[in-house]
Amino acid sequence: MRGNHPPINEFIMAPRLQVIASSGENLGVLSRYEALNIARQEGLDLIIIADVGAQGVPVAKISDYGKLLYAKKKKLADAKKHQKVIKIKEIKLRPKIDEHDFQTKLNQAAQFLQEGNRVKFTLVFRGREAALKAERGVAMFEKINQTLLEKGLEHLDREGETKLGQFWSRVYFTKPNK
Repeated sequence: MRGNHPPINEFIMAPRLQVIASSGENLGVLSRYEALNIARQEGLDLIIIADVGAQGVPVAKISDYGKLLYAKKKKLADAKKHQKVIKIKEIKLRPKIDEHDFQTKLNQAAQFLQEGNRVKFTLVFRGREAALKAERGVAMFEKINQTLLEKGLEHLDREGETKLGQFWSRVYFTKPNK
């Protein structure tokens, strides 16, 4: 068979199978030929549902393969509909940023955090700025923390700090109120 679909009908290679009828009744261990005949008489397919059952042989069910695929597709679509997507917004800053520009970026970050998004602050150090990366980076992140707290974001938390070459970044998010 193609893809990750289970083997059906003539594609089943096992000589003996534990067969479950379309009604859910266990028919016991049958030969592949007998199981295929029963499935054809009912106008349905023989589908492998477990590679090895309790009796050491594959378990097959007599069912409509098209309906099985449809139900599986609907279940995946429903699961996808109910999942929550986490968005990370990135704000890049330089150590020599002007105060007004800094406040504008922090206002935007506060807006993102209040909407429930995560915000990744990335400090970009260029040229000689990298020599004082440790001191200026700590000071900038301390200023970011202080400014966000002043903007009324009490349940602020952070995760993951990354220092790669000329970049230093932290991800901030708001913890839900309990």
